[in-house]
Amino acid sequence: MATATTLFRARVPKARLQRAEKILARLGIKPTDAVNMFLAQIEMRQDMPFTVTAHPKPLLTADEQATAWNKALGAY
Repeated sequence: MATATTLFRARVPKARLQRAEKILARLGIKPTDAVNMFLAQIEMRQDMPFTVTAHPKPLLTADEQATAWNKALGAY
């Protein structure tokens, strides 16, 4: 038995969609599949699958990333 579906439409900037489609194509994922994955994560978590904040943590420097990598996985 087929699962009932609904049409979901959203307006997004054309250039953003084109850039995202290129990335998704490299992953072998269609935009529709990516949206379904995103919505599934929201459903499973009962929350956003990432933190939404106006005050993000600063990115790690290359040295900090290397230290974290070596600490977690050992020296390369």
